[in-house]
Amino acid sequence: MPISDAESIVMDVLWRSSPLAAEDIVAATAAGQGWQEATVKTLLNRLLRKKAIAAERDGRRYLYRPLLKRGDYVHAASKGLLDRLFDGRVAPLVAHFSERRKLTKKDIAELRALIEELDDDR
Repeated sequence: MPISDAESIVMDVLWRSSPLAAEDIVAATAAGQGWQEATVKTLLNRLLRKKAIAAERDGRRYLYRPLLKRGDYVHAASKGLLDRLFDGRVAPLVAHFSERRKLTKKDIAELRALIEELDDDR
């Protein structure tokens, strides 16, 4: 399911801690986004329609929790990025970042370790 950038901010809040009421999500996003309660409720309703979250009545309010797992979202979003920009291949993505000098020494060391691990598994 496609999740917008704004919706992903709400999902991040819920992945960190849930269940939460709308006012808790407003408080969690206020500093970074400056969203009003109406904006958050609009995003929550979109996520409910997409079945990315669930709502449970708690007295006079609703508590929201994620149905979409963060790992599943990251997998789909990263696969979409790879497919759209790099024909589904990881090597051109890494080359792109290396050409732009966006890889730190730590990144390179982690990539080497990952490649060695993958080679050992084969």
